[in-house]
Amino acid sequence: MSRPKIQTVRMYPVSLRKNTILGGPSEPVNPNAKPLTGVDLYSRFAFAGALCCAITHGALTPVDVVKTRIQLEPERYNSGMVSAFRTVVKEEGAGALLTGIGPTFAGYFLQGALKFGGYELWKKTLIDTFGLETAQNNRTAIYLTSSAIAEFFADVALCPLEATRIRMVSQPGYATGLIGGFTRILREEGVLRGFYSGFGPILFKQIPYTMAKFVVYEIAAENIYKSIGKSKDQLSSGANDAVNLGSGVIAGAAAAIISQPADTLLSKINKTKGAEGESISSRLVGLSKQLGVRGLFLGLGPRIVMVATLTAGQFAIYGRIKAALGATQGIDLAKPVSK
Repeated sequence: MSRPKIQTVRMYPVSLRKNTILGGPSEPVNPNAKPLTGVDLYSRFAFAGALCCAITHGALTPVDVVKTRIQLEPERYNSGMVSAFRTVVKEEGAGALLTGIGPTFAGYFLQGALKFGGYELWKKTLIDTFGLETAQNNRTAIYLTSSAIAEFFADVALCPLEATRIRMVSQPGYATGLIGGFTRILREEGVLRGFYSGFGPILFKQIPYTMAKFVVYEIAAENIYKSIGKSKDQLSSGANDAVNLGSGVIAGAAAAIISQPADTLLSKINKTKGAEGESISSRLVGLSKQLGVRGLFLGLGPRIVMVATLTAGQFAIYGRIKAALGATQGIDLAKPVSK
């Protein structure tokens, strides 16, 4: 009589799990599956990040158009978000609400790839440098550092396309699309003056924004799981989506408030050319004095709505795309939920 075949399950030690991605929260781990590592793994993180950012920012282009108009022309759009929507549609047609969708989609596709992929990469690098236990005990610092480094490189890619978007939104008729707007700025103003005048403000806006976004998301998600009393792998995909959405809303609202002054300055500095010989720093100082504290927070209401919505959507979409690509777990520094 032949002996029954016993199926063996491969157990991965913590040191190996740090460098690989195993099964998702509600999916069984295939013991024969080859663990993802290196470029194969982080390219999937990057692609998931690219899609989640491009989709959400692209979908919210109308809100971004109205928010930018409120920041740039407060004397004209001074009756709230709904009224500003109506004014834009009445005077320019509904199509005006999609102004700049090309540079928005392209810019945030690149930025999302470098931000989310970079965040996962730098988080792993710091964990490998300091060790898992030290990283877990200092996880807030790991989240902040990883997100700041990732966002710096993401902004290098985003800045030219964001400059193009703002110019198209602030000057209707400036160009008919992404390529036309991009090439006109390049031809008339050059790379540094045309595309990177707003690099300082975009760093000042995006780095604190991304740091707040990731650290608040990670902490919110950790506390939600604790309050439920269950870990990710004990919940269904739908329940994990709900946690991602809820944590994303909280993170987005916090990130929007922190980065609002720099967002206003970025819109202002990209609206028109600077005077001949005027430095970027002197323009920023002048604009800050001119606007004052109240002026720097113009458009905050619409921006909280936009950022909270897109951040929630980003984390939910990011998780789903990672699962579809087989990259279903990042490095989880949260301490295990007590069972």
